[in-house]
Amino acid sequence: MKKTFKAFIAFFILAITLLIPTQSVHAEDGSLERVKENGELVIGTSADFPPFEFYAEVDGEQEIVGMDMAIARKIAEDMGVELVIRDMEFDSLIPALEASNIDMIVAGMTPTAERRKSVNFSDIYYQTFQNIMVRAEDEGIYDSVDSLRGQKVGVQTASLQEQLAQQIPDVELMQLGNINDLILALQTNRIEAVVMQGPNAVAHAENDNTLYTFEGDFELDEEDQGSAIAMRMGEDSLAAAVNDSLGEILENGLIEEYLGTAGEYMAGSTDGDEETSESFVGTYWSYFADGMYVTLLISVISVLVGMVLGFFLSLMRLAKNIVLRLIASSYVEFVRGTPLMIQVMFIYFGVGVFFDLPALTAGIIAVSLNSGAYICEIIRGGLNSVDSGQSEAARSLGMSKNQAMRYILFPQALKNIWPALGNEFITIIKESSIVSVIGVGELIFQTRIVRSASFKGILPLFVTMIIYFFLTFTLSKILNYFEGRMNHD
Repeated sequence: MKKTFKAFIAFFILAITLLIPTQSVHAEDGSLERVKENGELVIGTSADFPPFEFYAEVDGEQEIVGMDMAIARKIAEDMGVELVIRDMEFDSLIPALEASNIDMIVAGMTPTAERRKSVNFSDIYYQTFQNIMVRAEDEGIYDSVDSLRGQKVGVQTASLQEQLAQQIPDVELMQLGNINDLILALQTNRIEAVVMQGPNAVAHAENDNTLYTFEGDFELDEEDQGSAIAMRMGEDSLAAAVNDSLGEILENGLIEEYLGTAGEYMAGSTDGDEETSESFVGTYWSYFADGMYVTLLISVISVLVGMVLGFFLSLMRLAKNIVLRLIASSYVEFVRGTPLMIQVMFIYFGVGVFFDLPALTAGIIAVSLNSGAYICEIIRGGLNSVDSGQSEAARSLGMSKNQAMRYILFPQALKNIWPALGNEFITIIKESSIVSVIGVGELIFQTRIVRSASFKGILPLFVTMIIYFFLTFTLSKILNYFEGRMNHD
């Protein structure tokens, strides 16, 4: 018995070892050859960080520009491949790199000792400084780290600034994933200051006269004062190629040129500071339209797939076979017991280790699987609400079990489940915003682009809120119409 138990444990450990990806996946350093064979260099960034990476209009279209993007284009050009940029939340970048969704991170990232445990960094290409951002009216109140004692301070999640803010005595931190959200929190008096990388803080202050920034007197290690490019551990050939390109950039003094170009894009983005709400919508309507299209696409597909999945799960839960009931019940309880955001990130980053799933596909799969669990319970409740005598009458007329379900039970249950199905559809439209964390260009993601490009905080949110209301209100009226038809019948 003991031998059997030990053998089982050994087998279990071996299976887990084989399933969990390790650094040895990249031990064979064919990283540079892989990129060249693919013909593209896929980089991850968080495009809310001017002048390093941000959205601006280029030849009539919004593109991600900035000093870092110019560096990335130079690296891709030197490799002879096409540059592909994937924008996502800053704290999702390292998971995306480890899951092989991207080849490298180009996002003004500081190569701290903690990060070096997880990823490989290039040479430092830009020596930076750390600033504190406050409201312009508070310029005479806050002028140092000590002056913020006991105050509420904002930092970007998983950033170096999050660690530096701990040096403020008795500080209370607000941690958000997006710089624009931190700036908005500052302007609406939710926090007293934001710790930001210096050039980024200066860019925001120069484009918004309600903000004031100064260099913070933080205690910094030498390695915490620069920006570098992150790659997976063991990809030395790729790192060498990147360092060669960075060396050429530094030798030829191209950094200042890239910063100058970024400044021109930023100036162009703020030429219309006096624009009205109508001209604002006219300028950025295409982004809201694209976001609305992707939101509806995710919602429609997820609900349709969820209905099919939910129908079969409900039949499994009502089946006499205990194995089928256990499988369906376990699935439903697990999905309903875990947050949708975690499910989205697990499918994109976790499954991405084995399969290169596009962000949109991963988002649709996650939302569909989530919706299926809830629709299962809606359908099961509707079927249970039909009087058991209906099934007995159908069987007494010679109908098979499937015929009774198709012609007698389900049509009656549909009237009961229709309102709940409509509510699920409306809920999915709003919850689809969660997929923005992996860079899917739905409505919330597009709103972030508009906020970054326009340096406006509240107006894009107001427009997005109106669009969501329009979508859900219109859908509610359509669903109510069909519900009335069913009740009339």
